[in-house]
Amino acid sequence: MGERARWYGSSSNIRSGVPDDPDSPLTDEEGFLPSDAPPAWGSESRAERLARLSAKARSLPAEPGVYLMKDHKGVVLYVGKAARLPDRVSSYFVPSADLGPKKSVMLDLVHDFDTLVCEGEWEALLTENRLIKDIKPRFNERLTDGKSFPYLIVTQREDFPRVLVSRNPSDPKWKGAKIFGPFTNVGALREALQIAQRIFRFRTCKLDIVEGDPKNKYFRPCLLYAIGQCTAPCADKISKDAYREDADRFVRFLGSRRSRLLREMEEEMREASQALRFERAAAIRDQIKAIQRLDERASRSDGWQPETEIAFADPERAIKSLQRTLGLDEPIRCIEGIDIAHLMGGETVGSKVCFIDGKPFKDEYRRYRIKGAQNDDYASIREVVSRRYREAGQGHELYPEVILIDGGLGQLHAALEAFGTLDVQPPMVISLAKKEELIFVQARSEPIRLGRENPGLKLCQYIRDEAHRFAQHYHHILRRKKTVGE
Repeated sequence: MGERARWYGSSSNIRSGVPDDPDSPLTDEEGFLPSDAPPAWGSESRAERLARLSAKARSLPAEPGVYLMKDHKGVVLYVGKAARLPDRVSSYFVPSADLGPKKSVMLDLVHDFDTLVCEGEWEALLTENRLIKDIKPRFNERLTDGKSFPYLIVTQREDFPRVLVSRNPSDPKWKGAKIFGPFTNVGALREALQIAQRIFRFRTCKLDIVEGDPKNKYFRPCLLYAIGQCTAPCADKISKDAYREDADRFVRFLGSRRSRLLREMEEEMREASQALRFERAAAIRDQIKAIQRLDERASRSDGWQPETEIAFADPERAIKSLQRTLGLDEPIRCIEGIDIAHLMGGETVGSKVCFIDGKPFKDEYRRYRIKGAQNDDYASIREVVSRRYREAGQGHELYPEVILIDGGLGQLHAALEAFGTLDVQPPMVISLAKKEELIFVQARSEPIRLGRENPGLKLCQYIRDEAHRFAQHYHHILRRKKTVGE
């Protein structure tokens, strides 16, 4: 990558502005101009230059890649990535483009651009990162403060390596780990990591997992195992050697082209099959298929519930908004909602719904017939919380990132009283009150009021309403049974 970057130019040649006198365009060693060399700097008006660049951008191959904006000296000013090169690059040169104050200044300097076609968006992300570090373009964010930018870390000193994002790669706890980065966009990095987890099924939790620990047999894996995004070493679902093979394959995926990795994996699959390791061969086969489908967009046929696609145009945006609202450092993957339903104290029931990545996961919906006080919402909430999170409270499974209680401050306090009796506490418990739609948060004295169009609030409302619907459905079933029985 370094040789390629030097071909595009060195950051030491960058000037602070446009020279008064036009420079001659770059020539090869024999003094000839490239066949597609742009006109000499200063020979075009600004409108003519942008029109030329726009036409060149529209002729690019409709593939993922990286683009490098250059000045008249061939010095790279900016490096960016694109899911589809002609769409992204041409957007810079349309008259109505709003690029912000920094990039608008860059347009006064851009004389040409180069592109590198990649095999997918993931490779484009990694290639962009390497080029920015190598070239240090003037208009890219500076990667000078190691703690200001995220790194991708794959631990090596554990029986079952973890994959995580950290802004402090020099922390002693990461000693011996494989570290990639820094990256300029933590959101893009976390999104790419989530996609890769669907393929290689590595763990991202903070559990200390040791092979052979007898506690593993009784540990309940988190929902990432249920949706096929983790192989659950915490519950003895995979051997140390098999897990390490997957982790090593992910590291190779980060450092090589997709086509090369696929050839290597096909050979591994054949060797596993010849050695009669058919289960392992099937796992590698599934990884190969997933990599080949890496850039396919999700659709409603992927198994998620269609009503959420209707309610939310962008569940990912809603999750990020809620994370900012709650001030959480780690991304939200799982949210569970709790509600109570009864009529005049009769046939009181509770419900628990589960959302993963902003979408309902109905395999983990649960309902509870209240055994204690039938006309006391607070007591019913304490009972449901105690029954649902008993194992997590004893350290035998992980809590969801957020637990949402239907109700106001009283309902939240009732839930927190139940959690207070457990040894392990949940990371975040909130409640959502109807009418005013205020979010009450544990350890905060004042509720949070969000705008009605806030995507995080809309997600909480949907989870709350879904928990209410599910509880009411069970309540009506019990009432019908009682009526028929009478």
